[in-house]
Amino acid sequence: MSLHVVVGFGPAGAATARLLAERGHAVRVVTRSGRSPEPGIEHVAADAADSGRLIELSKGAAAIHGCAAPPLHRWVRELPPLASSVCAAAEASGAVLVMLGNLYGYGPVEGPVTEKLPLAATGPKGRVRAAIWEQARGWHEQGRIRAVEVRAADFFGPGVTDRGHLSGRVVPRVLRGKPVSVLGDPDAPHSWTYLPDVARALVEVAGEERAWGRAWHVPTAPALSGHAMVDRLADRAGTAPVAVRGLSPAVLGVASLFSPLIRELKETRYQFDRPFVMDSSDYEAEFAVRATPVGEQVGATVDWWRERVAAGG
Repeated sequence: MSLHVVVGFGPAGAATARLLAERGHAVRVVTRSGRSPEPGIEHVAADAADSGRLIELSKGAAAIHGCAAPPLHRWVRELPPLASSVCAAAEASGAVLVMLGNLYGYGPVEGPVTEKLPLAATGPKGRVRAAIWEQARGWHEQGRIRAVEVRAADFFGPGVTDRGHLSGRVVPRVLRGKPVSVLGDPDAPHSWTYLPDVARALVEVAGEERAWGRAWHVPTAPALSGHAMVDRLADRAGTAPVAVRGLSPAVLGVASLFSPLIRELKETRYQFDRPFVMDSSDYEAEFAVRATPVGEQVGATVDWWRERVAAGG
């Protein structure tokens, strides 16, 4: 049994912490607000951007899993100091740094998104995502830390409750048989990464020395359009057919006046207006985790949301 520090307890941090605890590791979760203890998990209230405090909390850790992220409109200001603090804690403790990343750093691309593509984003959120990985990789190459980044496409699955894409804005309406609006072209192929697969990949690479020093894409099922995913959710929920329409630029423009999230999504709208397909074959050629079959993903997601809605969530 070893100590793993998980920074952040959003959907990915929570799934990772609980998976580590299930596998017998000691887990310390660091968040600003803290939480009540749960089996195998110690929750600590601390500002992870405070490097001194995070170094103290990471003493003796085998790995630090960086899963925290502020709301999108605060990324540029808050992500860099948070990433620097996590790197400092990894250096001081000797723990492997496992960073959770996404695809923003690549910017718009033609064809499948692979890890071999340059981090060529021009928007502020994409640039900051690229910069924090370049910092960690630079420290790794200097021998100061051991670092690896695991990149996911848009999250989907039990525990994902935000208002975007295939989560809180979509699944509850599907359960009621109501029409659904999705971002961009509803028929454009898009990669959706299943949340439990994110956790399994983050845990796996922490113990695989040959993974360190580069970025990997989480094993992800073949791309399906938003329309196709909603059809599968509705079939499982027993509410098919459900009408699916794309949100027009005019509607998004009005919504952005009132929603910081919608304003920030303008930078990555390209991911939904045309095919956006992530290739995870590099990971699958080297390691054990595989994408959960889509049918299982959809079934678990519908069941989880049905229980949440029934409980008044």
